[in-house]
Amino acid sequence: MVKLNKIYTRTGDNGTTGLGSGERRLKSDLRVEAYGTVDEANACVGLARVHTGASHPAIDAMLARIQNDLFDLGADLAVPDTGKKLDYEPLRIVASQVERLEKDIDFLNKDIAPLKSFVLNGGTPAAAALHLARTVVRRAERLTVALAQEPAEHVNAEAVKYLNRASDFLFVAARAVNDNGKADVLWVPGKNR
Repeated sequence: MVKLNKIYTRTGDNGTTGLGSGERRLKSDLRVEAYGTVDEANACVGLARVHTGASHPAIDAMLARIQNDLFDLGADLAVPDTGKKLDYEPLRIVASQVERLEKDIDFLNKDIAPLKSFVLNGGTPAAAALHLARTVVRRAERLTVALAQEPAEHVNAEAVKYLNRASDFLFVAARAVNDNGKADVLWVPGKNR
């Protein structure tokens, strides 16, 4: 149970923050950058939901699940697996969360015509917001992969897979809310030369 009754603690005034394990790290640390970007992605998904709620309830429900999963993923990244015993079982992304995203992608993609060009970010407001969320998820993925390359760091492989699938989902969802791709704005190479 999370209980937050005091929002400021002054413990971060020196430029550090506490991980879920209790360890303090600089706020510019790659792990903090990774889970902070996951939080930013979650905010972008929330913004997209402002545009999908009434008009696309099935997609909105999928996005609500993704928001919860992104919080799980942030918690996963905030508690590095150091091999040390903790007083609690840390929350980790699991394969079933990745598999659910794949099923949602397949469900949405079945009615969308294949692409013949790259898609520009836009179309409807919902699609534009979903594309923005997708690009932030991709940044979170890049940071998480970079973190995993650090010799002293451990990253749950399912977390990386989840971010990869989430960005794929957001791309397909953007096409779905763009009238199943009919309202997509397509890239025309060299159009303005």
